[in-house]
Amino acid sequence: MKLITSESVNIGHPDKTCDVIADAILDEALRQDANAQMAVECAIKNNKLFIYGEATTTASIDYDRVARDILRDIGYTCDFTIVKEISQQSVDISSAVHKDKLSAGDQGIMYGYATDETPEYMPTPIIIAHDLMREYEKFRKTNSGYHADAKSQVTVVYDEDTPVAIDTVVISASHDESVSIEKLRKTIMDKVINKVLHKYNYLDSSCTRCLVNPGGKFTIWGSFGDSGCVGRKIVVDTYGGVGRVGGGCFSSKNATKVDRSGAYYARFVAKNIVAHKLAHKCEIQVSYAIGVENAVSVYIDTFGTNMVDMSVIYKYVDDNFNFSLSNMITTLHLNEPIFKQTACYGHFGRNEFSWEKIIK
Repeated sequence: MKLITSESVNIGHPDKTCDVIADAILDEALRQDANAQMAVECAIKNNKLFIYGEATTTASIDYDRVARDILRDIGYTCDFTIVKEISQQSVDISSAVHKDKLSAGDQGIMYGYATDETPEYMPTPIIIAHDLMREYEKFRKTNSGYHADAKSQVTVVYDEDTPVAIDTVVISASHDESVSIEKLRKTIMDKVINKVLHKYNYLDSSCTRCLVNPGGKFTIWGSFGDSGCVGRKIVVDTYGGVGRVGGGCFSSKNATKVDRSGAYYARFVAKNIVAHKLAHKCEIQVSYAIGVENAVSVYIDTFGTNMVDMSVIYKYVDDNFNFSLSNMITTLHLNEPIFKQTACYGHFGRNEFSWEKIIK
């Protein structure tokens, strides 16, 4: 037996707030200019929001409006001071990317992972953790006294590679002073945890330990309780600590940044390998060099779960997939304004995204 734990954070967590704002800015650029080169990030503390980075685009972006709309939806009632420091993309980088053939905007390694333990081809702990946060978000939007800053954590018991039970569930949710900790704990159990765990009744939850606000009250929330910036939740965004991550975040970056497009495409390939029953789980490592059109390397690891020889899997990938930057962007429609919706509840395991499709 082994225990594996993953966490998720809701939109009111300061890091996630920044991810969502950055990807909303990216979408605004792509709506007007499909070739926009964007790496505009943000940081937040108290009632100050800093928006900074690089933008080379013909789009006219009202950065303040985009940010204030999201802050209002999260539930902030104070007036924010917004400070902007935005310049054009370095001409050195631009000349490396825009050549006869579109080329990677940076070097780096990216990972894609898939497992057949869930219908989403994702690890069980991260799927449940995200479900808890989605359910909490629905709950808090229709119940006064609860705020958008929240975190979940789920520990799953595995018998070798098979999930068999839910060991521990943790939720910490922000709230008004008027909501007692006793009321909060009972309400979150009834309206969020029990509702979500019912969906996973194939896992033993008879001995599940549930910890709701184990630290006590949580009335100072969001940017007034913590600071935040883009890209600090890359494990939450990916596989919950089960599959590896390359180190580069996704949010704020358009598709010429292979941190994002390469990781999406690697997930696409890994999922198809597992979905076509070539292996029970698979991890793809891909690497790029700035100014180079194609991947420098592609490595496939099935952790000994492959159901065919590895040479067959490599041939399947060679015959059906192309890791060049232009192909990744075209195949996955990465020049479209689709990124704000990725920023919360994970970039993978959600069928609305093109990199989750299973090819014939």
